[in-house]
Amino acid sequence: MVDKIKLLVAVLLIAAGVAGFYYYADQALLYRVLGLLGVIALAALVALSTQLGADTVSFGRSAAMEMRKSVWPSRRETTQTTLLVLAMVILVGLMLWLFDMVLLWAVKMLTGQGG
Repeated sequence: MVDKIKLLVAVLLIAAGVAGFYYYADQALLYRVLGLLGVIALAALVALSTQLGADTVSFGRSAAMEMRKSVWPSRRETTQTTLLVLAMVILVGLMLWLFDMVLLWAVKMLTGQGG
């Protein structure tokens, strides 16, 4: 129950920050943005103190650890794959263009607009 209250407080803080951002429209934009960012940071701290926040941080750390385990392709592999994709895009584009030209010719013949 305490976690739900903390999350509600975080949401209310963000809502108050947004409301304050528009309420003080006559102030300099820099101050309004800094104030909004401060309120969002405070709301994030409140939200991170909940079990859901701890689980989110744990998930983020696990995801970062998995990213470090990834094997990235070499520059040569990346270049070859990019060139292959580019060639296939051009090939499929030409095939679709030819198919479109044939269909256009057929429609013109059927409608009597062809020469």
